Amino acid sequence: MKLIAQISRSLSLALLTMVLVVGSFLMVASPASAETFTVKMGADNGMLAFEPANLTVHAGDTVKWMNNKLPPHNIVFDDKQVPGADKALAGKLSHEQLMFSPGESYEVTFSEDMPTGAYSYYCAPHRGAGMVGKITVEG
Repeated sequence: MKLIAQISRSLSLALLTMVLVVGSFLMVASPASAETFTVKMGADNGMLAFEPANLTVHAGDTVKWMNNKLPPHNIVFDDKQVPGADKALAGKLSHEQLMFSPGESYEVTFSEDMPTGAYSYYCAPHRGAGMVGKITVEG
């Protein structure tokens, strides 16, 4: 009888240890990983547009703008149409230098410390043609 009780305690201790190890691993593991989204500058059909023009991402995700058709292009965030109308943030996110080469790209990671909301941007040379876009960042 003592032997059965001793074995039962040892098995219970081993099971409890396993539960604690697995539980602590699950608490430390990240529930979701960040993603990278690509926005084409110049639509495949030859239009002066960002493709897609509207994109929803989560904090921690990256947006990669890639030169596709009808260059030159750039990405300028409108300081009046970013959360808090933050001129410094708009400047930090923008890439005002023109990109001429196909495949040339620029990336922005919308980090956890950035405010959620809508971030409007445009291509300076083609804004008049309607080349505008919007990134909506969710928490």
